[in-house]
Amino acid sequence: MDTQLREASRSSVLIVGVGAARGLGAAVARRFARGGHPVAIAGRNAQKLEATARELRDAGAIVTYIVGDAGRAEDAKHFVAQAEQLAPLAVAVHNAGGNEAAPFLQVSEESFTRHWREHALGGFQLAQAAIPVLVAHGGGSLFFTGASARLRGRANFAPFASAKAALRNLAQSIAREYGPQMGHASPEPQRLDARVGRPSLERKLLSSLHLLTYVGATCAYWVSSHFRIFETASS
Repeated sequence: MDTQLREASRSSVLIVGVGAARGLGAAVARRFARGGHPVAIAGRNAQKLEATARELRDAGAIVTYIVGDAGRAEDAKHFVAQAEQLAPLAVAVHNAGGNEAAPFLQVSEESFTRHWREHALGGFQLAQAAIPVLVAHGGGSLFFTGASARLRGRANFAPFASAKAALRNLAQSIAREYGPQMGHASPEPQRLDARVGRPSLERKLLSSLHLLTYVGATCAYWVSSHFRIFETASS
């Protein structure tokens, strides 16, 4: 897997949950593209995906975009298959899902279910689609974007906090199952918490990972070797 990751042009990256051009998903896609990786971006809004894909192509990247629902198993499998058309999949990123804050008694069942579906079920579907492919390639990396809400619920954040907590536990379960299988010394999911203005933490993480770029209050990171389940945190 080390060789595959070093040879960027032969290692594709899939980012699920690419929306606004200034969002985290698009920023991760740009950085991997600058590193020479073919990138597949997926989301629900064709217009936004097309705009990001056009920007990446104009910069010389190999890119494809796929419209679909991260919470649907068939769509997740299609995302992975399209990434594989570019090059063997090396990295999959689950960044789908938003947050609609509301007082608890005004939260509808539809809103609560939608948050869970986008974050937790979406992460589950991508993991189930990507892991067999990554394992077949000898390893890879799987990222889930998190939030401080995964550890503590804030007022008016009940649907979002519940969904992010579920996603965190999903990442832990997968990491503990597949970390040892892939020979990774630390099967725990890595929490990459990197707030702006924390150079000491940045230096610590740079000892094993290469910094990508800041997006709002969140850092995205380059992928090190070995199969890892990463949970990135924002707060």
